[in-house]
Amino acid sequence: MPGKISPVMGAKSRIVSLFALGMAVAAFVPPPPAEAANSAVVFMYHRFGESSSPSTNIRIDQFEAHLKELAEGGYEVLPLPRILSALERGEALPDKTIALTIDDAYLSVYRVAWPRLKAARFPFTLFVATDPIDGKLRNYMNWDQIRELAKAGITIGSQTARHLHMADSSARRNAADLKKSNARFVAELGEKPKLFAYPYGEASLAVKTLVIAEGFVAAFGQHSGVVYDKADFSYLPRFALNEAYGNIDRFRLAANALPLPVSEITPRDPLLTDNPPAFGFTVDPSLKQISRLACYHSGQGKLPVERLGRRVEVRPKLAFRPGRTRINCTMPGPGNRWRWFGMQFYVRKP
Repeated sequence: MPGKISPVMGAKSRIVSLFALGMAVAAFVPPPPAEAANSAVVFMYHRFGESSSPSTNIRIDQFEAHLKELAEGGYEVLPLPRILSALERGEALPDKTIALTIDDAYLSVYRVAWPRLKAARFPFTLFVATDPIDGKLRNYMNWDQIRELAKAGITIGSQTARHLHMADSSARRNAADLKKSNARFVAELGEKPKLFAYPYGEASLAVKTLVIAEGFVAAFGQHSGVVYDKADFSYLPRFALNEAYGNIDRFRLAANALPLPVSEITPRDPLLTDNPPAFGFTVDPSLKQISRLACYHSGQGKLPVERLGRRVEVRPKLAFRPGRTRINCTMPGPGNRWRWFGMQFYVRKP
């Protein structure tokens, strides 16, 4: 089944939810071009013009270059709910479809990003952790500003109440935190969000199951890759952008990325018990050039890869350090574009 996520939520109910969510923002959808696809690239931002936090910040000149590229480079920037609904229903999307997401609701979203996105008529999704907003923390948006964006058609998603390290938290604490944040969204916005972003991109099988059980129809990490019709909707990828990874060449490369469809991913749980993991996956038989597939670890560089027909086994030589770590696998695609598949793993700290 396309986008299969968990037995805790039936396919029919999820299709209905995604369709309704997509219809709610239909006013943003432009006419599709002749070319069509079954995938989309999702970008993730945090801060704008806050040079004191370069690891989560994008410079204003970088952001304006991104917007110019999106406006002139033959892309279609669509609301994230519309994209997910189309993928779930098997409907074609325009080629080079893009979704923009922003995490944490920093004040620079409202002051810097929002005016520019509004002028470009680009929709986006804002993922909000409710405790910093309720606590009126410095440099965060307030509920009036979030309501203003919601009334303008911006999709509001959840990022828990306390911005938890969910893979390191107990099931009880995670469940209580989600219920608390959902209640705050209902109180302030009149409804709870349908889309979720894992804080820090950290997840586990147990956490993914809980998030879907709480009624979210799709959830996003912070690992690189392309969203497509057969992807795991409980842990979808996004390309993270910051000062170090926000130059226009890297942005253009990611914006033109294609999916690298895989199945039978091991280990199934992003929360590692065996370290290093016996990482592997099966590549879709429709893809050619599997001999040119290569995988890279964020700390170890290029990794040894063994190909057994369509099966790919990746064997890191060293144990991963505690915390989060990523593996990216790429291979050439048509039209000088690259296919991309990434995973983020988490190792508990001693």
